[in-house]
This record gives sequence, structure tokens and C-alpha cells, in this order.
Amino acid sequence: MDKLREMRAICLTKPLTELTRPKCFEDVIGQQDALLALRAALCGPNPQHVILYGPPGVGKTAAARVVLEEAKKSNLSPFRPDAVFVEIDANTARFDDRGIADPLIGSVHDPIYQGAGPLGIAGIPQPKPGAVTRAHGGVLFIDEIGELHSIQMNKLLKVLEDRKVFLESAYYSPDDANIPQHIHDIFRNGLPADFRLVGATTRPSRDIPPAIRSRCLEVYFRALAPDEVGVIASRALGRVNVDAEDGVIDIVRKYAQNGRDAVNMVQLAMGVAVTEGRKTVLRRDMEWVVESGQYSPRPEKRVGDVPQVGVVNGLAVWGPGMGSVIEVEATAIRAQPGRGSFMVTGVVEEEEQGDGGRVLRRRSMARSSVDNVCTVLRVRLQIEASDFHVHVNFPGGAPVDGPSAGLAMAVAVLSAIRDIPIDNRLAMTGEISVHGRVKPVGGVVAKVAAAVSAGAVRVLIPRENWQDRFTQVEGCKVIAVDDIDEAFELVRAQPDASAEQPGIAVVPQEVVAAKSASP
Repeated sequence: MDKLREMRAICLTKPLTELTRPKCFEDVIGQQDALLALRAALCGPNPQHVILYGPPGVGKTAAARVVLEEAKKSNLSPFRPDAVFVEIDANTARFDDRGIADPLIGSVHDPIYQGAGPLGIAGIPQPKPGAVTRAHGGVLFIDEIGELHSIQMNKLLKVLEDRKVFLESAYYSPDDANIPQHIHDIFRNGLPADFRLVGATTRPSRDIPPAIRSRCLEVYFRALAPDEVGVIASRALGRVNVDAEDGVIDIVRKYAQNGRDAVNMVQLAMGVAVTEGRKTVLRRDMEWVVESGQYSPRPEKRVGDVPQVGVVNGLAVWGPGMGSVIEVEATAIRAQPGRGSFMVTGVVEEEEQGDGGRVLRRRSMARSSVDNVCTVLRVRLQIEASDFHVHVNFPGGAPVDGPSAGLAMAVAVLSAIRDIPIDNRLAMTGEISVHGRVKPVGGVVAKVAAAVSAGAVRVLIPRENWQDRFTQVEGCKVIAVDDIDEAFELVRAQPDASAEQPGIAVVPQEVVAAKSASP
């Protein structure tokens, strides 16, 4: 005990990551939609099991903690004020296939094992509770739940169904009078394990077993925007009462990919300043941190400065709730009739789909959209693509896949053929059919948000993707279109730079303007 007390008397200062850990909802930056979903799942009278998806360092663990604290304050919630938050990491919660130990489910210390003690000498098996029992009445948080062993996952599913754990031992006899009554009770009735599971993972949902997904609500945490990363960095500096030179936060915004990166960068730069006897972090301190840590700048796409022929702002999604603006450029040179060519670069050529049992390889949907564009030009607009040498390119280095660039490709090619400049402040998304219809696509809310962040003042979307929340987009008009004719009438460059005249006579009922809704 003296040695323990001596060791416990030694305490280093708390790292900045711990000092900046969110303590309330206001401290969780940039995840309003995820927090709303998590509160709905856990703070009501019938809390649910939840799986949280998202990149590292965006607040999944912190959000689960603060939501439980909120639930404990609610009169409607079944969580008691003393409800516990038990956290384990699936990467380290490994079980022994001999049944000696299982930190997640629990195990039985049989008499044959070394250290069984007096009960073992008497031949009595001893149940050892796992995390599911320690979390009884509270929340069991499993970080990286996708890394659980398949046997552990199956045992966990059984616990979720029964809300208790049944342990087994070859040394247990229900007729043995030497076994204490509480051990008889455990083997007969099981250990209580009535908790709510919150699993977090950086894996995509397709990598999580369907059996566990079907028992849980799914909440998606998105990557943080640069401004949100800047807020986290500013708060980290405020927690340690250190000033920062102008431009320091801008460097963090440019290079930090998540909140953890931002805090680590601030802590290292602060260490440089403190060792030099300063209480102000300078730009050169943060620049040194960026160089020493080999940080890469975040890509930030902005719409073009001037209208151009054959250049269109397309929209894409690259993660849960994260959209981006992609440039689509096209050129068209008249060729001898019927001897033209159609070339597309920057797209995925082939894709695979599999369900674990078989894998299907097919031409990518982006390449298929090219054929649809050619058909639309020929059938709907009476333009023979074979009379031109057409080149469509997606610059930027990231391969494009999916059908949602079909509308942008069709508009870019049509602009190049007709030599008509396209409004540089307009973005669009939608699949194009062979009849020229604009078909619905996924991730439209995130795409609209990305367009607004990039400086677009108008966004074209498929009519079937229309949502009332688009009436709350600040500084941008969301326009629903049905076909390529409507779209092309709206995309021509306008002499007036104002966003108040979007030219929407075709679909006036679908054009709105208001305040930005979070994706």
C-alpha cells in the first residue's frame, strides 16, 4: 500500500486532448445532426442500441458520453442517475478460445486453473463478469466494434436479445451443496446485462455484420469542415490561456483533418513557444509543426471566377454527410461526319460489387453515363456526337464514379458543341437517362451544402430529390429540374451577377431562398 500511495502521488499534468474533451453538447463541434439522432435514440423512454459511423477524431466517443449524461437528467429516460458508461476497445478485448477469459462477455474461472483459491480447491467454478454485466443499467460503448471477433459478435447478439449472460462450466453441478447459493443463481438465471449498446467504427457500414446492424440504429458522423476545425483549435488555445498570432488558426484550418489533429498541432506549437519563454504561438511555430508532422493541406474547391465554355461545377459525395464540388470540363471540335470520337478521362473504368458470396465486375456507372449522354444528344437534341471530337475530363486526380455526374457531363458537352458559356456560380447533380430525364441521386443535402461552401448561388437537382429543407438554404437557390432542356435553359451565364434572377420560368414553384440547413 505504501508503494501504491507513492506511485499515486506522482501525477503529470493533463494532456491538452483531455482538457479539450467535450463536456456538454455545445462542446461537440459540427455534429448537430448526429447529436440530434443520438439524443432521439438514447434520451427517450425507450432507448435503442446505436452504431456510430465516422472518421476518427470527430467526437463519436465524446458525443456518446454527453448524451448519456443528458439522458440521466430526463424524467422520461429509464437510465438512473447512477447509470454507468463502460468503454472497451474491440481491438484489445480479445477472448481466449479455451474459455479462460473473455473481457466482453465474461467467463468462468474453473478449479483447474492456477490461482483458483479456496473455492477452486473445493472444486467450485467461479463466474467472472464481463463488460456487458458491468454496463448493466447503463451504456456499453465498444470502440471499433467492427474489429470484434466473430465469436464475440455472436455472443454479444445473444446478450442483446436475452438481456442477460449465461455462463457454462463442466465443473458446475446443480446438486453440489458446497457451491454457494449466489453461484447457483448465476448459473441458473444468468448474470444481468440490460444495457444499451453504442458501437463506434471508422469502417463503412457494409463492413459491419448485418445481424448487428439490424438490431441497432445507425448514426453517421461527418468529417469536420475547416471552420469547425478552427473553432476546436481556438478553444484549445483558450483552455491553456495561450495567445496566438494572426494567421495561426488559418494554418490549422488548412492542414488539420479532424479535431484531434487540431489539438495535437496546437499542443506541439504551444510547446515550441513555451520552451522559448513565450506565451504567444507564432505563425512560424505552426508552420514548423506542419513541416515536422508532414501534414498535407485540405483540398478546398471554389467555383470559378468567370463563366467558361464547356466548364461545369458538378457535385459528388465522398463520405457520410460530406459533399464536394468537382469540375467537369469538355471540349468539342467538329470532325468529318461520322468520324468523330468521344473520350472521357478522370473516371473509374470498372467497378466490383460483392456480398461476400460472389463478386460481380461491371463497367463503372460513370462510364455508362457517357453512353447515356451520347444518346441524349442524338435523340433528344438532334446532335450527332460522332460528328465531333469530344473530350470530357474530371481534373483533380480523384477518380469519379457513380451516375450523378451525368447531368454535368451532358451540360458541359452541349456547352462545348454550341459554344455557350456556363454560369460559373451554378452547380448541379443528377443522373441523365437515355430520354433526357434527370433522375434522382444520393447525398443531395450534402451536395447542396458543399455547393454553398464553394460559393455557388444556384444549384440544380433532380425534382424527385426535392426536400422542404431546401427552403432554408442561405445565399443559394435550389432549383428542381425534370430534364436536360430545363437544365440547359438555366445554366447559361447571366450578365447580372445577382443571385436574385436565376431564370427559372420553367419551374418557378421549386425555386426558393432562405437559410442554410446543416446536412
